[in-house]
Amino acid sequence: MTVREYKLPDPGEGLTEAEIVTWQVKVGDVIKVNDVVVEIETAKSLVELPSPYAGTVTALLVQEGVTVPVGTPIIAVDDGVASAEAPSVVEPVETIDPHNPAATGGGENQTLVGYGPRSGRAMRRARRGPATARTDAGSAAQMQVQGSFAAGGTDTSDVVPADEPPVPSTPARERTVAEPTAKPGSAWSVGGVLAKPAVRKLARDLGVDLASITPADPRGIVSADEVRSAADGSTGGGREPMPASYSGTPGQGRVATLVDKREPIKGVRKMMGQAMVSSAFSIPHVTEWITVDVTRTTKLVERLREDRDFADVKVSPLLVLARAVCLAMRRTPEVNAHWDDEAQEVVYRAGVNLGIAAATPRGLVVPNVKSADALSLVELAGEITQLTATAREGRTQPAEMAGGTFTITNVGVFGVDAGTPIINPGESAILCFGAVRKQPWVHKGTIKARDLTTLALSFDHRFIDGALGSRFLADVAALLEDPAAALRY
Repeated sequence: MTVREYKLPDPGEGLTEAEIVTWQVKVGDVIKVNDVVVEIETAKSLVELPSPYAGTVTALLVQEGVTVPVGTPIIAVDDGVASAEAPSVVEPVETIDPHNPAATGGGENQTLVGYGPRSGRAMRRARRGPATARTDAGSAAQMQVQGSFAAGGTDTSDVVPADEPPVPSTPARERTVAEPTAKPGSAWSVGGVLAKPAVRKLARDLGVDLASITPADPRGIVSADEVRSAADGSTGGGREPMPASYSGTPGQGRVATLVDKREPIKGVRKMMGQAMVSSAFSIPHVTEWITVDVTRTTKLVERLREDRDFADVKVSPLLVLARAVCLAMRRTPEVNAHWDDEAQEVVYRAGVNLGIAAATPRGLVVPNVKSADALSLVELAGEITQLTATAREGRTQPAEMAGGTFTITNVGVFGVDAGTPIINPGESAILCFGAVRKQPWVHKGTIKARDLTTLALSFDHRFIDGALGSRFLADVAALLEDPAAALRY
């Protein structure tokens, strides 16, 4: 028989490493080509990797929670072909589904075959404090928040450890890793703890160990409310209060000794931090502000929500703003350009790939709507609805974040009036959309309560001067103040 090792591929955008988040198979499973075998976390997103081989899984070569370089063997598959009959060169690329974004590395026709072994050994993620530590592969699976789970859980006894010794766990947290006994074969049961995948996602987002919760459900299923109670430190849901150490004598007052919590900077947050530092200190930012009466826009939004053409999409003032941005760029195409420092050229983009900044539990991501300027209002609404929903689920693919030309960041959803946004690398401007509030405003010579908002535009002052930036911002504001003005564009 021929055992083939599947090497960690580059999922796209030239990434060099990834963390093994969840194995979707276990040793002994029979898989087919393009079956999803593992979920990984890169510096940009969570990605499901399909197998380029068919056969029986013989070994999982990397544990969950371990970060390894591209090209590292992660799984071994016995294809059932005798060694003498095996072809000398394997070409799995021809069997990969080209319509699978994970299989093509973001639509660039990159294969899921590793780029060859690389130097360096596997890097184990640092363990967290006692309240959130992962002490074994079973608890690592419990904290997994995205995707589906292999039936019956992952058999961690078949996982080959990394070449460095495991970090000893805290004695109070040590548990025996075994196949779950509750509801065998259920996707809700991982490491002996029963919970829906959505509840596991919530637990990881809030830093709660599901094993520490005693569920009130007689079936032993942990609920979302119990996870929230655990995160708040309350005793709801049958959970013991969060541990704390105290000093002092009973009856004379006790002082709590707080313990700092440390969390590794990795994945999306690490990449975001590096990108923001690079942008802030390499691009001369200028930010301009304008207050806009958007009463007519809010009335338009109310009418669109009742239109059956918009029944399946989300309609909000953000949609009108996105459309206004695309229209305003027709008069100031320099805003949709990019300063190429290496070539010493200004690159004017052929179309508008409109980025919508989205805050997620994993950090800030900026997926973009491709060719947003060529879409109708209904099509634009559908694209924005899908992108934001995917981002909140942590399923944004690298290809969906690549190639952006202009970004909108909506801080109004947090009740914030405005800010000074930092330009997304590779772009030349970003527009901050503040909260819409009822405020007194002079309208047709009379002070009335009107819907007002603040727009803040940051732009690259190397080639977008004050006149260009001001004209673009004024055009966007005019379209929000009177959406009917779009007929002039």
